[in-house]
Amino acid sequence: MTGTGRNVDNELLRNICIHHVLDGVRDGLSHFSGQSRVALIYALAPDDSLRIYDPQHLLRDHEPKLREIFFESNAWREGPGDSPQSSLLQRFRFESLPLSGLISFGGRFENVFYQMWFTEHHPDMCSLGPTSKWLERAAWLLSRDLKEANPSLATSGYVLQEYATHAVHDHLVDERSRLAGPDSPLRIYPILDSVLGVSKTREEGAWARGNLVFAEAEDIEAMRFIARFREDELPDLRNFKHVRKLLQTVEPAMQFLVSDGSRILGVARGDFPESSIVAEFRGGHGFLRLGENYTCSFSDGRFQSTNRRANLVHLEEALLESGVDPSLVSDLYLVTAVIVRAAQERKHGCTLVIDLKGKADDLSGQYLENPLDMNRPDHLSLAKALSKVDGALHLGIDLKLYGFACLLDGPAVAGENRARGARFNSALRFTTKHENRIVVVVSSDRPVSVIQGGVELSAACELPPISRHMMSPPTLGEWIAA
Repeated sequence: MTGTGRNVDNELLRNICIHHVLDGVRDGLSHFSGQSRVALIYALAPDDSLRIYDPQHLLRDHEPKLREIFFESNAWREGPGDSPQSSLLQRFRFESLPLSGLISFGGRFENVFYQMWFTEHHPDMCSLGPTSKWLERAAWLLSRDLKEANPSLATSGYVLQEYATHAVHDHLVDERSRLAGPDSPLRIYPILDSVLGVSKTREEGAWARGNLVFAEAEDIEAMRFIARFREDELPDLRNFKHVRKLLQTVEPAMQFLVSDGSRILGVARGDFPESSIVAEFRGGHGFLRLGENYTCSFSDGRFQSTNRRANLVHLEEALLESGVDPSLVSDLYLVTAVIVRAAQERKHGCTLVIDLKGKADDLSGQYLENPLDMNRPDHLSLAKALSKVDGALHLGIDLKLYGFACLLDGPAVAGENRARGARFNSALRFTTKHENRIVVVVSSDRPVSVIQGGVELSAACELPPISRHMMSPPTLGEWIAA
């Protein structure tokens, strides 16, 4: 084979490696955080031009900032942490780039002079840490795959698809090393296995509730125990059924189970060190945190990045664009968020109609002689209770609740989706006739939709699929010019 032929083959193999790794990260993060896009900017050698692989247009609209970072400065060519005092991590890792709405990780490796990975910063993330670790692992695996230049190494993509538990583990290890030192005997993987195992175990039909705290031996001795179990009868953390039973004793929030990472030691209350790992079981879901900082949530036997709070960004944008007095937008948003969160926590659906006119007109429903003032805590609490009644709440921009159990209807529209139920489709029909009203629909299984003018504002756009026919990524300069 000629030299030119070998160069073509090598380039094709490199492109295949990049494709497999990026697609694996994209698929894994989409399960961890919701629909996610991933992009890569890289240069294989010091004298190479930067290339970009962005198959789903994640970096579009960031061209001015990318031009400033990569063409108006040579900082990316200078090694990260070049000083002899730099740690191993500092010697390969670049600072993340300040691009709005994105998470990034960059580094320099033996086989790749420069890599910078990007993905979306979803607004409901508990922490950016696990996602950053995901991108870091992608950088390491791509470096290894390019060294081997073997297209059969699609296994890296499969590894990254199922990396959620490892990403949470890597984040916790790094954070605990920073807080408690690198020589911690607390093993993280068994803790994560037990958290998922207990979360999937019911007791008399009920999901687990209560807190389980994992801490170092010296920290445990300083805790205030209410009851400590005998040394020769300590429950094994791997016995999920037993741990689930014991959690019944700590359903009151003021006390918690204590574990050294392998056994349950007893019941305590009060403070614990910030390096402790806490599993909060909240019924069908839960949260994992380090001290007071949340790392991720868990449900259905897997970890997720979401904080499980309703994403009402589209509602805020719609209110601002509607011409409502900006001083009222924040209050409307907060009142809506409180009602929506209550419906989610109680796991009942509800509908909220926000009337953008000066005074709310009557709908077909149960109206109040004196509207409830949502600025009053007792009235807001009553509104949360009224949201459980079939039908919609009717809220004016004056922050008064005029009615409940309101019926919504209208002509059939093209955007109806029978899989979404009566609340969603009735809201679509209703807002088609009433463009000066915004409807927020909370389904009993937690999704929240913001609807105006017969359109779901909160609907996620379908992303273009990543082509399996890998083309050579363009240079960054060509991409920006295009």
